[in-house]
Amino acid sequence: MGKLKTNRSAAKRFKVTASGKVKHKSGYLRHLLSSKGRKRKRHLRAPAMLGPAEARVVRALMPYA
Repeated sequence: MGKLKTNRSAAKRFKVTASGKVKHKSGYLRHLLSSKGRKRKRHLRAPAMLGPAEARVVRALMPYA
């Protein structure tokens, strides 16, 4: 079997941790920020983990991660 291609857009957005979870950056932090509270914006800065169903899909897009 030949090599598998990594989906480059997925590789830039997600990272697989050592324990196998898929880490990503939270959304909703690009514009219209004046109407969002300070606490909400602060919590959105932290990385988040994907759920098991979405993590399975992302891992298929990144076979060597």
